[in-house]
Amino acid sequence: MSSDPDDPTHPIGQARRLTAERFPDALSAVLAGSTVSGRATSTSDLDIAVLIEDGGETRRETLRFEGRLVELFVHTRAGLDELFAADTASRRGVMQCMYADGLVLSERDGAATHIKRLAEGVLREGPGALAPATVESLRYVLTDALDDLADTADVVERLAVAAVVLSTAADLLFDHCRAWTGGGKWLPRRLLQADPVHGGALLDGYRHLCENGEPEDFAYAALEILALAGGPLREGYSRTWRAAAEPQRGEPIRSRRGDADRERKEPPC
Repeated sequence: MSSDPDDPTHPIGQARRLTAERFPDALSAVLAGSTVSGRATSTSDLDIAVLIEDGGETRRETLRFEGRLVELFVHTRAGLDELFAADTASRRGVMQCMYADGLVLSERDGAATHIKRLAEGVLREGPGALAPATVESLRYVLTDALDDLADTADVVERLAVAAVVLSTAADLLFDHCRAWTGGGKWLPRRLLQADPVHGGALLDGYRHLCENGEPEDFAYAALEILALAGGPLREGYSRTWRAAAEPQRGEPIRSRRGDADRERKEPPC
């Protein structure tokens, strides 16, 4: 991949040509994702947020332009308000991240600059605290998963339980730090941003378990995070049981709003 932005094959040039051709009347266009963050490879896609006039359709669209895969996040001002609200509720800040860290390709009347400042403010403020009952449930789930991790001798079962420990401990650490969450490749990135010490120890332990099958360091790191949230929780735990609304025993409790409804991937920034 060329490092020269003036090269016709450079992704920034491709993004500018795409938005000029498909959205000549756009209020703004912002390029986000790996191209802007410096993580791009020759096969990386383009993630572009496009603000259009009210009356248009807020949508997610995937296409190929000049041989490169493109993810378009097209929205009106009203649509963006809804997306910002949903991403704040999901604690992931997807669109806020795109605007705050993105590269402005084009804008009219400072539209992108204004949204970028709003997004930066939301990200600085961080997500709100989880409800005490949610934290309690996460403590119970993590305690239960750590017990399973210590008990299981099957290699595949141990890895499956470790995934529950990782995601649940991450949820508790994110809440403790009032930090934005992430999934997939964004889980380790966000963990290290939130708390390099506890997040780093958890990730190092997880990698060691996956490579060598030894869970001790991983379990210790998860217990350290559990202590930050109030410690293990077993007997004495009680909750109203709403089977349709809660995960099964051993499944981490995660905010899914915005994921299933809009089928959005992790923050492209």
